[in-house]
Formats: sequence, structure tokens, C-alpha cells
Amino acid sequence: MFSKGRIGEDSKVPVCKEKSCPHRIRFGKNLAKLRRREKLTQEGVAEKMEVSARYIQNLEAGDNFPTLPVLAQLKAVLQCSWNELFEGCDRFTK
Repeated sequence: MFSKGRIGEDSKVPVCKEKSCPHRIRFGKNLAKLRRREKLTQEGVAEKMEVSARYIQNLEAGDNFPTLPVLAQLKAVLQCSWNELFEGCDRFTK
């Protein structure tokens, strides 16, 4: 059960967000580069994928990592290869 104290004090709600890992940050940079190559805004990608622009922003910032179905959608919208999406992400390519 959650305590009635402030967030983070003996509760299960974290006070601050976990830092992004280098692989999510690298993926986010690749995503932004590929989006710009297609001359799309974050809003444009979000509209084509039927997700929020904030979600795309979080992906590019490395705060979130997409599920496999979302990755497939990104690949189709950005007309890119898996290698382009994961370029420099050694953890995923080995």
C-alpha cells in the first residue's frame, strides 16, 4: 500500500525519472536524423503513426523506447532500414 506522505517518501512512486541509457539516446538521434531526412516534423510522424507528438519527442530524447510494432511503423513511415534505425547501437546489433 502507498503511504500518505510525499511522493518518494516510503512510497513506490519514484521521485525522479531514471536517466536514459546510451542506447536509447543513440536510437533517438538516429530517429531524429531519419525524420529530418524525410522532411517531416515530429508532429508529421506522429500524425502518420496515429500517436502523440509528445511520444515522438520522448523517443528522440531517449526517454522512451518503442515496442516492436511501433518500430515497424517507424521504419515504414521513415522509409529506412533496421540498420539505419539502430546505427551505432552496438547492444542491439550484436
